[in-house]
Amino acid sequence: MRFAFARICQESNCLSPVPTTLADFESAHYLAGPALLAAASPGGREVPGYFRNAELSGFAAAARAAAVEPVPILSAWASSGGKLTADCFATLEARLVEGLGAAGPLDGVFLALHGAMGVDGVRDPETRLLAAARAAARGAPVVTTHDLHGNLTQARVDAADAIVAYGTNPHRDHARVGRRAGDILIGMARGELRPTSAWRSLPMILGGGKTIDFLPPVRPLFRRMRQLERRHQVLAASTFMVHPWNDDPGLGWSTVVVTDGDPAAADRLADELAELCWSMRHQQPPHFKSPAEAIAEARTARLRRRLGVVTMADASDVVTAGAPGDSTHLLRALIEEGAGLLAYAAVRDPVAIDHLWSRAPGDPVALEVGGRLDPDSSPPLAVSGQLVSRHDRPGFGRTAVLAVGDVRLVVTEGPAMVMRPSFYSGVGLSPWKADIVMVKNFFPFLLFFLPMNRKTIFVRTRGATDFDAAFRLDFDGPVHPRDEIDDWRPRDRLRRQRDGGADHQDRAGA
Repeated sequence: MRFAFARICQESNCLSPVPTTLADFESAHYLAGPALLAAASPGGREVPGYFRNAELSGFAAAARAAAVEPVPILSAWASSGGKLTADCFATLEARLVEGLGAAGPLDGVFLALHGAMGVDGVRDPETRLLAAARAAARGAPVVTTHDLHGNLTQARVDAADAIVAYGTNPHRDHARVGRRAGDILIGMARGELRPTSAWRSLPMILGGGKTIDFLPPVRPLFRRMRQLERRHQVLAASTFMVHPWNDDPGLGWSTVVVTDGDPAAADRLADELAELCWSMRHQQPPHFKSPAEAIAEARTARLRRRLGVVTMADASDVVTAGAPGDSTHLLRALIEEGAGLLAYAAVRDPVAIDHLWSRAPGDPVALEVGGRLDPDSSPPLAVSGQLVSRHDRPGFGRTAVLAVGDVRLVVTEGPAMVMRPSFYSGVGLSPWKADIVMVKNFFPFLLFFLPMNRKTIFVRTRGATDFDAAFRLDFDGPVHPRDEIDDWRPRDRLRRQRDGGADHQDRAGA
C-alpha cells in the first residue's frame, strides 16, 4: 500500500498589511520528493532550525510501523504573516496536485495544514486543498492535522476523513499528532477503522486565560481530551482555540471528536468538550503592562537578572501570530528608559538592511528603523550607534546587529521571529549576558528560554496582535467577548448547517 504525505502550512493574520508570497515559503522551508523523505526519516531534520521531528516525521513513523510505503510530495512552511497572495496559493495548490498526480496509484493522503491560513480572494483555502488532494488521489481517503489555533468550517469537516489537532500549547506534540493521523489513515485504508467525526462551533474567540495546557483554567480540558483518546472507540479528540485574527465570518473555538464507527459517541463527546470550553469563556487573557511599567519592573528584579534574564514579550507585535515585526514602541522605550540595562531587541526593516549592508562592522551608523511595513501601528524610529556585525541567515535573510546605547538591536530583512535563544546567539549575542531579552512570540518561547528565563513580562503597545484588534472584524453574528452571549448552541447549529449538512459521517458507511 502507498500513502502520500505533504505539508502546506501558514497561519495568517488578516490585520497584517504584509502579504505572504511564494518567496516566503521557499526561503523559510520548502522540500519535495526524496529530500522530504530523508528529512522525515530517522536521523533527518524535518524543519531545520525549528523542528527536528514534526507531523510528517510522525506520519512516516506510522508508515514504517505498518510496513506501507510513504510517498513524499512536498513540504512548504512559512512564518505567520499576512494573507497569502492569490498567485502564491495557486502555485502551491498546483504543485500539490501535480505531485499527487505523478505519484501513481495511492491508498490515502496525509496533509499537514495549519487550519488558519488566509488567501487573498479565497475563502477557506485549506478546505480547497483537501478537496484538491482527494480529487488528485482519485478519491482516496484524506486525513489532516491542524494547529489547535485553526478555524473549522462544516465544509472542512466534510472534506477530510479525520482532523487531528495538536494537544499541547505551547505546541510540542507535532510528531505524536502526525503519528496518530497516520494510524487513522492507514487503518481506514485497510478496512480496519471507520472514522466518524462530530464537531461543535462556539461563537467565542477569546477565553481560557493563557490557554496553556498544563495550567488552569484549561488543564482539565486537555486532560479530558487525553482521557478520551485512551478509549478504544475514540481515535482523536481535539479542541481548536482559534487564531483570533483570521477573517472568516464563522470564526470561533470548536471541538472535534473522531470515533471508530460510533457516530453517537462522537456527537456526545464533541458536545461535552464544547461545554467545557464555554464554561471558561469569561477567563480572559491576562492584563499586559505598558513598556514603561515593564522596564521599571525589570529594573527592580536585580537578583533574577543576575541569575538569568527577563524576557519581555512584545504582545502587540507577535511575529509568530502574523504581526509584521517592525513595531518601534517597545524598542523606543528600551532605548529611552532602559539606561543601565543591557537589552536585546529585534525589528524587521528591509530598507534599513539595504542601507547597512554596504557598511563595515565598527562603522558608526545613524538611520531610521522599523515602522515601514505597518506605519499605522508605529512610526519609524531614528537611532544612532555602531554596526556590530552582519549575517545572512536562512529564514531571517540579511541581518545586522547594532549597538544603540545599552540596546543590542538585531535588524532583519525577513521575519523577525524571535522565539528561541538562537535568534540572538546565532549573531553572537549570548542571552545569558543580557538583562532584558525581547521576544516576539506568545507562548513557545517559555519552553525555549526556560534554562535562562527568570521573569516573564508581556507588554502591550499597539499592533496587529492586540487581542481586541480582532473585535473590528466582521463575524456572522455576536461573538464573545466582544458581545454578550448566553447560549452557544443556536450559532453552532447554524454554522454546522450552513454548508449543507449534519456532522460528517464515515464515507464507507454513508
